[in-house]
Amino acid sequence: MYDDDNMDEERRPIEVLIERYEQIKNGDGAGMMDEEDYERIIEYFFQNSNDAEALLACDIAATYYPFSSAILLLKAEILTQTQKYGQALNTLDDLEKYDNANLGAVLLKSDILLSQSKYEFAASYLAESAEKFEGKDKIEILLELADVYDECESFEEVYRTLKQVLKLDSRNEEALQKISFWAEFTEQLEDCVQLHLQLTQEDPYSTLAWFNLGACYQGLKKYEDAIDAYQYCVAIDEKFEFAYRNLADAYMRLKQYDNALEVLQKHLEIGKPEDVIFEAMGYCWEKQKNFSLARHYYRQASKLSPEDDVIFFKIGETYSREKDWEKAMKAYSVALNINKENATYCLAIGNCLMEMNVPNEALLCYVNAVRLKPNVKTTWIALIRGLFFAGHFEEALTQLEVAKSNCGDKPDFYYLQAAVLFEIGKTKEALVQLENGLSGSISRLKLFTQLNPDFIKRNAVAELISRYKKK
Repeated sequence: MYDDDNMDEERRPIEVLIERYEQIKNGDGAGMMDEEDYERIIEYFFQNSNDAEALLACDIAATYYPFSSAILLLKAEILTQTQKYGQALNTLDDLEKYDNANLGAVLLKSDILLSQSKYEFAASYLAESAEKFEGKDKIEILLELADVYDECESFEEVYRTLKQVLKLDSRNEEALQKISFWAEFTEQLEDCVQLHLQLTQEDPYSTLAWFNLGACYQGLKKYEDAIDAYQYCVAIDEKFEFAYRNLADAYMRLKQYDNALEVLQKHLEIGKPEDVIFEAMGYCWEKQKNFSLARHYYRQASKLSPEDDVIFFKIGETYSREKDWEKAMKAYSVALNINKENATYCLAIGNCLMEMNVPNEALLCYVNAVRLKPNVKTTWIALIRGLFFAGHFEEALTQLEVAKSNCGDKPDFYYLQAAVLFEIGKTKEALVQLENGLSGSISRLKLFTQLNPDFIKRNAVAELISRYKKK
């Protein structure tokens, strides 16, 4: 037989407690139950989705323990879960009369106000409540307040509150993980730099503080300072993966591709292979014109993300740089097969076909690009250039009018029109269009000269260009 009165509370079977509770409820039991026993019974009913019995147990318990914060808080939680927000708030008001500094009650009341979409009330309540607490409890309320300010779209207050947390606890992980994002979002990076300079001075072994300092410098485009901060970060924790990522990015911004590759290689050694890391390595090798190594890493990235069309496009770009048009076209085609609505890929394939002297197939690609992006100037330029080189001059003039109706009168179109008109012998009209282009933007003149370099051998053309260059 169990000696229920002497048995340790945590070891007493719930069935024994329920039996005694039923006796008390029916008026048959003698004696009392501990407050903790009632808590277990209430939680048992609640966890078994018997909300009505759980609330009844709360009321019975309250007759024996009317000043119990734990019982009242349980009742408020059950009422909240059943969306009886008004009753829950009344219960919390009763609790506050006996215990006006109960962290659980404060956070629950905030949750209720948020559930009622009373975001500003919740923020005001938490801000006032935070003044009643100290230490970890105060920090927990402030972190909740930061989330509520986010809901209110009071973004500067989010940053200010996280800053307040860090002044109370310079190593608070949640605040450190969030604050640099909000500093950038609210354009307070300079202030955040000063905050983290102070944090790193007071606590020079805080990896997150050094990381945030680097991120803030990076947001301000102070890449050398960012590199210094990230190097401190990885010196303290050589397995801090995100620091290596950002450090590599800072090196790439400075075009220090060797250093970036060294950092990315270190990232591969300490972390799992990731497509973004391989892609970054491919980018660095591409910038150093080592196209075969660039493709190697792009292909490593594609194995991890076989549906990423951008990676295949980048592989195509490396082949284009080597003028290997057939392989470039195959890579671009894979990209287009994944993303059939991408006009850039259509243009790239068209350009390869033009270089391979297959103009009619190239024109089909350009037409498709125009269909996908009718309001983008570059698609029309590609189509009209293709028509020019294929000798379809009248069609080129027709498409130029359509291009203008979609994109407006751009200097580029005047240059293209001038070139076509020269080809079909309409010299006077061609000179008029050339002047229109020159008056609009002389920097775009290469569109005209690339179509036929012999144009500038004409005296009238050379004289007109010379006049505008002097201007």
